[in-house]
Amino acid sequence: MTGPTDLTGLTVGDRDPELAKLLDQGLDAYNFAATGTGLKDQSEFSVKAVDPATGEVVGGITAWTWAGLLGIDMLWVHEEHRRDGWGGRLLRAAEEEARRRGCDRATVSSFTFQAPDFYRRHGYVETGRTLGIPGGAEDVHFHKSLTGNPAGEERENPHRN
Repeated sequence: MTGPTDLTGLTVGDRDPELAKLLDQGLDAYNFAATGTGLKDQSEFSVKAVDPATGEVVGGITAWTWAGLLGIDMLWVHEEHRRDGWGGRLLRAAEEEARRRGCDRATVSSFTFQAPDFYRRHGYVETGRTLGIPGGAEDVHFHKSLTGNPAGEERENPHRN
């Protein structure tokens, strides 16, 4: 049994950009201390696909890197171009940029109604799922070694005793 909820001092509302910035900074400080990394170990980048014939943006990727890890936030290709190989080219370009930045592994997630088979075809290995996505879907989590070694074997875990 739970008692009454004390909401004193709490504010609930729409997205608060100042709060989001404060949370980012606070979590970065905590995460950096826990992992022995710093602001210099992380960055963001994007890859844009443009149809050379029309100049139209047909898709892109937004991604981040953090101390050897590539994280793909979003990968999208316009519906009319999804069978033209743009997705694979975008993904390969992002992985190559990540390698250039010193990354040896990658992570991404995809809803079951999106592109989990696409990531599997490109060497990503499923590591888990989050249930309860609207429409009865699941969020599939993937990992890939960018060095050619099997997932999870690319380097020693420095925190393992």
